[in-house]
Amino acid sequence: MPEAVASPCINVCRMEEGLCAGCFRTIDEIARWANSGDEDKRLILAAVAQRRPQPESPQ
Repeated sequence: MPEAVASPCINVCRMEEGLCAGCFRTIDEIARWANSGDEDKRLILAAVAQRRPQPESPQ
């Protein structure tokens, strides 16, 4: 049986400009996480990956 999709929560729960400052989920994504299936969770994680700031590469 595959492992459950882990929550991206890092316990920095503070909303800034519509996104959590810790996990970069919207309030709607956070609210529906517990009742979502693995496929929906993966879609949320894909959206989070697009929102998360990318580290700057060394120059």
